[in-house]
Amino acid sequence: MKNFVIVTVVFIISYSSTISVMGQTSARLSLTECVRLAVEHNPTLKQTELNLYRNEVNYKQAHYNRLPSLEGNIEHGYNEGRSVNATTNQFVNTSYYSGGQSLFLSAPIFNGFQILHDIRRRASAREAGKFEFESAVNELKLDVIEAYVLVLTAQDMLQQMEGQLAVTQENVDRMEVMQWEGAADPGDFYDLKGQLRTDQNLLETNKQVLYDRQLRLAALLNRTMEELPELEPLPFSIDQKRYSSDELYSTAMNVLPQFKALDWRIKEAQQQIKVTKSDYYPSLSLAASIQSRFSSIDESGFNYWQQFRNYPAKGVSLNLRIPIFNKMRVRTQVKLAKLDLDEVRWEREIRENALREETAKAVFSMKTLRENVNNLREQEQSYQEAFRIAQVHFDAGNSNSVIFLTAKNKLDNTRNALVIKQYEWIMQKYINDYYAGTLDL
Repeated sequence: MKNFVIVTVVFIISYSSTISVMGQTSARLSLTECVRLAVEHNPTLKQTELNLYRNEVNYKQAHYNRLPSLEGNIEHGYNEGRSVNATTNQFVNTSYYSGGQSLFLSAPIFNGFQILHDIRRRASAREAGKFEFESAVNELKLDVIEAYVLVLTAQDMLQQMEGQLAVTQENVDRMEVMQWEGAADPGDFYDLKGQLRTDQNLLETNKQVLYDRQLRLAALLNRTMEELPELEPLPFSIDQKRYSSDELYSTAMNVLPQFKALDWRIKEAQQQIKVTKSDYYPSLSLAASIQSRFSSIDESGFNYWQQFRNYPAKGVSLNLRIPIFNKMRVRTQVKLAKLDLDEVRWEREIRENALREETAKAVFSMKTLRENVNNLREQEQSYQEAFRIAQVHFDAGNSNSVIFLTAKNKLDNTRNALVIKQYEWIMQKYINDYYAGTLDL
């Protein structure tokens, strides 16, 4: 009876840690705080965030492409032998220094609306990038939630194993005394000692599992194991808003940012086709220039700055480029751009199909886990009573170790399964919240 009380107390402690309310101990790290730390410090997310800045830079540059370009050029050289004097355009046969300087201005007037379409394309890419980053944040949140739940699961499983080991150890100690007194069956004694080693090995395995899961959570937060404090337990409630698979799918289609991102990617691909087609049209640009020359053997004897003012050359031109034949390059590029558009559209349909499958699984899993938890709770009560009876008979010498260990292992396995299923329920709840757009962390 004493062993039964110990098992019951250990289980109550473990189970109460599962259902206690968050925020009771300030020294503990809550799930909300974990998510915040991951969003602020996770290096993978920070790397993804660079795409936001890259898209913004490309969008601004698309606007800047409407501006004229201004280039300056200065050249100086040494000439030896027969060459043309830069200031007189006459052949000379001497050594001298020559040079020149110029400014060149070029402004686009018409290029088949390529700049306009490119601005719109970059704007679509920028909006798509924002939703893609939001999707990356949501995925990171799910990863943190999963890692957090797995750590809590491993902690409770370790506590369960410690309680199971304590019960086995106490029975071994009692049987060892009876063995010395000759009042115990040697087979029962060694059977219990074997079970003790099994429980000890399971305890070490659970410690390894807990360590690995804590490492995973710390990595998501970009912290070391030593910097990871104790975690707050999560509340467990079987009550949850129930969605049909169609309802959850429709809601997810409207709230998940990745589908909004794909809509903008489709617009970007459509604009890319227009950008490519602009090469079919002629382009017209305005050019203006001013330049001057310098020669160390100039007959006027002017110095550098005097020659710069004395030999200016100015010009203005309109440049018309008419594409006639370019080896079908533009035609090929347009076809490839259309294929890119088809690829994005198919990607969206693939994602929709995958989402339909995932939401259906999420709804069904919630229903299944609800039944599992209820069944395991009833099963735990039944096996608890069966173990109590087996303990009484074993202590009285009216039973053997096989019957006792069978009853004990049934109860232990049921309690372990109950802990696991409860945390699976919590994880599945967050997944359903994610699809429903109500994941508030």
